Amino acid sequence: MLRPEQMSKVSVTGSKGVMSEVIETVHDLQLLHVTEYDGSWQEEFGFETGTPIKGAEGASDKLVTIRSLKSILGVTEADAGRQRIVPDDALGEPLEEIRERVNELDDRRSELKNKLGAIEDEIDAMEPFVDLGIDLDLLSGYDSLQVAVGEGKVDQVERAVVDASDIDTFEIFTGQQTLAVFARPTEDASETALSDALVGSEFASFEVPDAEGSPEDHVRDLEQKKRKFESKLNTVNSELNDLKVEEGEFLLAAEERLAIDVQKTEAPLSFATTENAFVAEGWIPTERYNRFATELKNVVGESIDVEEIERAQFTRDGHDHVREGVPESDTGGQPTVADGGTVTMANDEPPVIQNNSGAVKPFELLVQAVNRPNYYEFDPTIILFLTFPAFFGFMIGDLGYGILYTAIGYFLYANFDSEAFKSMGGITIAAGLFTALFGILYGELFGLHLITEYFWHGVVGLEHAPIEKGLSPAGVEWALGWLVVSVVVGIIHLNIGWLFDLIENFQLHDLKHAVLESASWLLMLNGLWVWIFSRALGDTPPDFLYTTFAADGVIPLGFSGFPAIVGWAGLGVFFVGLVFLILGEPIEAVEFLNVLVNVLSYTRIAAVLLAKAGMAFTVNLLFFGAYVHHGEFHFMLGHGPEYIIHEYGAEAIMFPGLMHSGAAGLVGGLLVLVLGHALVLALGVTSAGLQAVRLEYVEFFGKFFEGGGREYEPFGYERNFTTED
Repeated sequence: MLRPEQMSKVSVTGSKGVMSEVIETVHDLQLLHVTEYDGSWQEEFGFETGTPIKGAEGASDKLVTIRSLKSILGVTEADAGRQRIVPDDALGEPLEEIRERVNELDDRRSELKNKLGAIEDEIDAMEPFVDLGIDLDLLSGYDSLQVAVGEGKVDQVERAVVDASDIDTFEIFTGQQTLAVFARPTEDASETALSDALVGSEFASFEVPDAEGSPEDHVRDLEQKKRKFESKLNTVNSELNDLKVEEGEFLLAAEERLAIDVQKTEAPLSFATTENAFVAEGWIPTERYNRFATELKNVVGESIDVEEIERAQFTRDGHDHVREGVPESDTGGQPTVADGGTVTMANDEPPVIQNNSGAVKPFELLVQAVNRPNYYEFDPTIILFLTFPAFFGFMIGDLGYGILYTAIGYFLYANFDSEAFKSMGGITIAAGLFTALFGILYGELFGLHLITEYFWHGVVGLEHAPIEKGLSPAGVEWALGWLVVSVVVGIIHLNIGWLFDLIENFQLHDLKHAVLESASWLLMLNGLWVWIFSRALGDTPPDFLYTTFAADGVIPLGFSGFPAIVGWAGLGVFFVGLVFLILGEPIEAVEFLNVLVNVLSYTRIAAVLLAKAGMAFTVNLLFFGAYVHHGEFHFMLGHGPEYIIHEYGAEAIMFPGLMHSGAAGLVGGLLVLVLGHALVLALGVTSAGLQAVRLEYVEFFGKFFEGGGREYEPFGYERNFTTED
């Protein structure tokens, strides 16, 4: 799980006469991640990049046509039926007939949409004239009058016309928002006298339509035309939908068939070829090499040579790009080595297949959200699987919320075909289960201590749940204890990250690199925190550092701090690590305090725990009410404020609770209760979820993870709509 599947580079060499058979077989196997030929053999060996097989251009053109038809008809995977065979003759005349029918209907639809758009624009343009209420033929066609129609303020328009020296008389007609100005200009005035006069006023002019009669009648005519075109458009859309139903299944299958044909016919573009031979190279999982070679030999026979030429592995040769020699027994040929003995068509990195399964696999989504691991580094998916749900569950820690998160995760996993949604569902299920588990240990159900009362106290016989969140005054030592636990978790988590870095540097480089670049951080991290958790500084550190794990502490492990001498030794180890770091990577020495800061960053776990607990407590406080007794908070589930006042006094009540405030208070309180817990549930994702992810990405990944791996994309096609049987 910590390493990807081992990959081998294979070479397939043969005559061009069997190239099509080789392509067919390799395509069906879906194992070879093809390496693109980079032209490096052209000068020395005369190999050129291959050319597509005959028919590639025709298949590509038909594929473009089918995808265009799918887009026009709106065909989706939901229109698929049974898998079917698509013969060659179905891609000829039948496809052309479908294309002609669809294009004809699509052209008619476009024409009708354009006409409808023009009519709607005309109707919109008529609205001001309907408002004005003057017949359209009265607004134009005068010899001695000038007319302007538009929107503006009447008093400003009137003042502008009055002040115009080249206008004799005028009259203004108004509607709700539209006004029309009829003006008689002087004899020597220009043809634009009225519009010139209105330039300085707030007046937006409208163009008068070339029509007669009342605007209302004209709009009715336009509405009639609109309904006519809408009817025709509905008919065309109905015909297109009928075509979609009739031909959607065929188009999906034909698209898949042609996509496969294009893949196969264009495959030689990745090969190195001569006039008579070809060479294809690529990566396959090492354990599947025998199957790959056997299948090719069975189909093509001795006309090809299949060889495992490289096997990617870790070595200590001082380079990140390394190869392992292929044992003679594995290939039946001569061993190859990575020192120049193997000549390959391109020096490409092996693709990555993350080797996770079962409940771990969904967490690959979280890793790939940052980047896919490269082939030569550890895959942190298993660590995320072990830590992310635990971080999340610890911070929320409630059986009720845990059940809801698990249900949401199951819904995502069961109701979506997308791998991303399924993975997110799996992650949410894991987070929900841990939330429920910690909720049982905390004894909480939607913030209420019902599990504590009815299980841990009623059944098991404990006075309290095994662990507490530390909100009440009597349990404050738990809150301080969780800060210490968060720090310890951070130390362990970072140790794993730098240990991964140590192993990677040792395997990819040498012991010197591993010690100076990785072990230095491990020495600094552990040395500093041994010193902090020791008695070396006397009474200066806070007591809860030593009491949390003491025999009488909240987590009684019998640890009360390291002796002072051990602490000073730890500080010495810290400085040894710092010297190693300066010798190995001097520039990184300025970040030596990361071993302190990064660990302290994990205290956000305790902070979110208390924040979420406080929010749930507040919601329940508002609805149920609560009181304080012996330093502990209790909700008023079975008794009202009167009983508490009688037993403990009025000063014990924190808040009387909306449920005890009459019918209106009960209704309002129920709304607060439901919406409040829904808010806590949602914020659990944005706080606990994001903080847990941040610790993984920033603190943990930053110690060893670079990413940049290539996805394994084998040559082939996963059939969904077609079959060859």
